[in-house]
Amino acid sequence: MKIVRRVSELRDEVRRARARGAERVGIVPTMGALHDGHLSLVRAARRDGDVVVMSIFVNPKQFTESADLAGYPRQEAADAALAESAGVDVLFAPDAAELYPDGFATTVHVGGPLTQTMEASGRGPEHFDGVATVVAKLLLASDADAAYFGQKDAQQVMVVRRMVADLGIRTRIVACPTVRDRDGLALSSRNVRLSAEERSRATAIPRALEAVEAALALGETSVEALHARAAAVLTAAGISPEYVAFVDERTVRPVSEIADPVLCAIAARVGSVRLIDNALLALPDPTEEH
Repeated sequence: MKIVRRVSELRDEVRRARARGAERVGIVPTMGALHDGHLSLVRAARRDGDVVVMSIFVNPKQFTESADLAGYPRQEAADAALAESAGVDVLFAPDAAELYPDGFATTVHVGGPLTQTMEASGRGPEHFDGVATVVAKLLLASDADAAYFGQKDAQQVMVVRRMVADLGIRTRIVACPTVRDRDGLALSSRNVRLSAEERSRATAIPRALEAVEAALALGETSVEALHARAAAVLTAAGISPEYVAFVDERTVRPVSEIADPVLCAIAARVGSVRLIDNALLALPDPTEEH
């Protein structure tokens, strides 16, 4: 595995790989503190392509809380070892000055409901400006054929897809399934900051999603009723969510009934740790045998 820190070096590595015959380059953008969720994205990129690039960059432009940025775990040596063992060919680990040099004055902004609801309500619209800007830079720098993201960050994936379509960036955006721990909690770099008691309470988040899915399977399609099911599970664990949203999976517009595929997304603080999770809801197939 080659570690590079400059955009010019990354471009040179990709150019040389293509000259050697590599047809498909995949990139896995991360902020480090790698876990098996990240590594599952590497494995997907490895299956699909000839060259796998991973970026590790704690992007200051997508943090709206300075304490969250300061407290974000940084462990490059351990991350590099994990990346190499998972099959990464090129690790791109720039500093902030490389991606945002003196005089940097451009922001990529995706407008409309995609960046005005859910995560934007708690983190501010500038959060997705930071995401769109850094992802655009990474895709252009790597000239990747595909980029791999986790479905846990569903709204982020939707924003990136919109940005890529609008700007005509050729990279295909691939959303991979959320990876969960044995207790059901979605893997996140923030999970290590949970105490044992908080960790136990946090499992109410995936259990709330499971309660919604179970009710839907029994024929309940009213979002009001499904919201109440999720809220009951969270309340029982002493969790007051920032939101429990039921939105169209393409537009993130709120819905009142489950018809087309709907994203049920939850954000909540457990202690000082902010966690997100989601499930894609669809009506049971009436042709399936029971």
